[in-house]
Amino acid sequence: MTSTDPAVQAMLEGRRAEPAGRRRQRVLAALDEAAKDGSEASVAAIARRAGVDRTFLYRHRDLLGQIRAQAAEPPTVPGGRGPAVSRASLQADLVSADARTARLAAQVRRLEGRLSEVLGEQVWRESGIGGPDDTEQLQARITSLEQQVVDLELKLQDQGDELNASRATNRELMAQLNRDPNRRH
Repeated sequence: MTSTDPAVQAMLEGRRAEPAGRRRQRVLAALDEAAKDGSEASVAAIARRAGVDRTFLYRHRDLLGQIRAQAAEPPTVPGGRGPAVSRASLQADLVSADARTARLAAQVRRLEGRLSEVLGEQVWRESGIGGPDDTEQLQARITSLEQQVVDLELKLQDQGDELNASRATNRELMAQLNRDPNRRH
């Protein structure tokens, strides 16, 4: 295969002139530098930093594996002070903060509503146009009557259950009498 393009010819000659060992060392050095300064560790970034073609990295699976392993690790903060904050962790923090903000906003609305009720009752009483002072007695009476309604509903339900059981027993007895003709009087 012959090519007349001078750029292609220069690339081929450069590839033949430089041993693979040197390019390999440059790739490893680029990986180390990327790990130290916390920069991107993609195939394109490492190839650019090492001055090699990406196809070189794809032909050397061990180097490609190292690049992908380093890219999967969280980047470190320059100076080696530990992992840097990742985009995923920032997004998780944002979602958590949004949820907390929503909970706090709901709590504020509930507290504002309760404060409004209490202040409204206070103004109502102080203005003199409010309801009678025996409001607490009326509330107690309402509660008592509501409890009586619940008790009566339970009692009615129990009586309905007893009536249904009695009807079922009567049906069974009638069925027995209808099956046995000798028992009729």
